[in-house]
Amino acid sequence: MAVRHGFHATVTARPGKADELVAFLLDAPSLSNEDCVVFLVSRSAGNPDIVHVTEGWTSQEAHAGFFATEGAQALVAKLQPLLAGESEYVDAVPVGGKAAF
Repeated sequence: MAVRHGFHATVTARPGKADELVAFLLDAPSLSNEDCVVFLVSRSAGNPDIVHVTEGWTSQEAHAGFFATEGAQALVAKLQPLLAGESEYVDAVPVGGKAAF
C-alpha cells in the first residue's frame, strides 16, 4: 500500500504525563485503520517529555476522513490535557525505509 500523505508531529507532555501520553498514542485507533500504513511514536533521548509521532496515510483524504469522525475528535479532546505548550506539525510523505517492531 503506497503512502501518499503523512506528517511528523512533535509534542511536549505536561510534567509527569509523558508515559501516559506515549501509552495513549500507542493505543490510538489509527493503528488499526487500514489507510494508516505508518504510525511511529518515539521519545526524545535528551528530554523524555518530548514525544514524536510520524504518520503515513494512503491519501490526504483518508487522513482527513479519519480525523473527521466522532471517535477521532474524542481522541483529540482526550489528548489535549496531556500536552503542554505548542505542538509542531510538519507535512511529510514517507518515500521508503523500514519500520519493524
